[in-house]
Amino acid sequence: MDEQGEVKVKNPWHRPAFITLTALIIMGIVIMVSISVVQNKPLAQKYKYGIVLDAGSSHTSVFIYEWPAEKENNTGMVRQKHTCNVQGKGISSYYANPEGAGKSLQDCMDEAKKIIPAHRHTETPVYLGATAGMRLLKMEDETASENVLASVEHSLKTYPFSYQGARIISGQEEGAFGWITVNYLSENLNKPTGTLGALDLGGASTQITFIPQQDIESDDNSIDFRLYGNDYHLYTHSFLCYGKDQALKLSMSKKLVSTHAASKTDPIELKDPCFHHGYNFTKTVQSVFDTPCMKAVNISSRNIFHVGLGNWSLCQQSIRKVFNTSRCAYSKCSFNEVFQPSVDGKFGAFSAFFFVMDFLNLTSDSLTTTKQKLEEYCSTSWEKIVENYPKTKQKYLSEYCFSGTYILTLLEDGYNFTSENWKDIRFIKKIRDSDAGWTLGYMLNLTNMIPAEAPDTPLMPNGGYVTFMLLFTFFILVLLLLAYLYFRQSTRKAQKGII
Repeated sequence: MDEQGEVKVKNPWHRPAFITLTALIIMGIVIMVSISVVQNKPLAQKYKYGIVLDAGSSHTSVFIYEWPAEKENNTGMVRQKHTCNVQGKGISSYYANPEGAGKSLQDCMDEAKKIIPAHRHTETPVYLGATAGMRLLKMEDETASENVLASVEHSLKTYPFSYQGARIISGQEEGAFGWITVNYLSENLNKPTGTLGALDLGGASTQITFIPQQDIESDDNSIDFRLYGNDYHLYTHSFLCYGKDQALKLSMSKKLVSTHAASKTDPIELKDPCFHHGYNFTKTVQSVFDTPCMKAVNISSRNIFHVGLGNWSLCQQSIRKVFNTSRCAYSKCSFNEVFQPSVDGKFGAFSAFFFVMDFLNLTSDSLTTTKQKLEEYCSTSWEKIVENYPKTKQKYLSEYCFSGTYILTLLEDGYNFTSENWKDIRFIKKIRDSDAGWTLGYMLNLTNMIPAEAPDTPLMPNGGYVTFMLLFTFFILVLLLLAYLYFRQSTRKAQKGII
């Protein structure tokens, strides 16, 4: 009691117990907020990478793929990160200069070195798959094909990646991996929906792959895959020499043989309905017959005076002669005595199927309209065509009439599509920013051999995190209750002391 008789009561806010409770509450809240931030922080995604080189007959492309280091259902989730087109022709064109094949890949592989993180270089697999161009070279000169592959191998081994081999893949593999690609990108493999058939067209071969509705009568046309826990039994066939470039040579050779029999002049005048009227160029006979796709023919002339007629109907008639549909030892055939079930379901047509039909603006028309537009295009004069497409190389430009007519004839007369199911063919270049083609399917299949890394995990399991937050919240509420009771008790004592 002071001189005026007043009682001094200590302020409860300043008592050590109250200060301690307040500090614990604040500390608890800070801990809860900190743990919540760390727990819910987005995890840094780990990626692995793979490189696949598609060594086709006309060019080589380098594809870089990436996928999460953790895998789902034993199949990595792969997406295309980058693509680089190698300058120059396909590696098979270097048969006389094998070293050039390896050197041609260097610019694109240097790009890959920059794009893939350095710490991933040594574990990034590199695969080169050579397709129909190298199949033909191997048929013609096995030693030359081995020398080309050796050059490619030497070049790829100079890079810091994990070189896994360069080989000539079979036509059946090319078709099957193309099927995997279009169905993976269309998200059909992990859903109980129907799959897409795959139609692939290159310069030297063409492939058809789909799930048939009948038994596969030929073992050569059967292939099995297991993806996302599902088994797939596919029909597939690859027609070597029936890519658009080789088919053009086959068609021209048949015209040349009949023309030469009627005329012994040099150069031979070859009147071609598949080229625009007004088109006329001198070519060598050797440029037509320099392929193992046809038997050597004794033609005395060395040159061809190639003259366009621009007649679509006659063009299709001449193209039909390259398909042999006269015999079939099975219940059904496509052509050349090859078994093929009826085409069923929807199909994705890619590679040259897309590039040619897209140029001709024929990717979404009915079969009847497609024929009408092709006839109109082929009958256009060469002078007008060059005027309309000044930036397109004339060699490619001159062949679009043939290529478009060949595609239509291959699909209708070869694979037996009709006006009713023509609408089931979708011409595609990319799906979800990845190119349609065999390389992604190849990479997707090969990721099964790459060990998965342990994923980054949150600070604690989700159940543990929820339990912890509930307990900690309860603890803070208890502290708040104690602080309130203590504050209330101290206030009452102060009031009694004043009284």
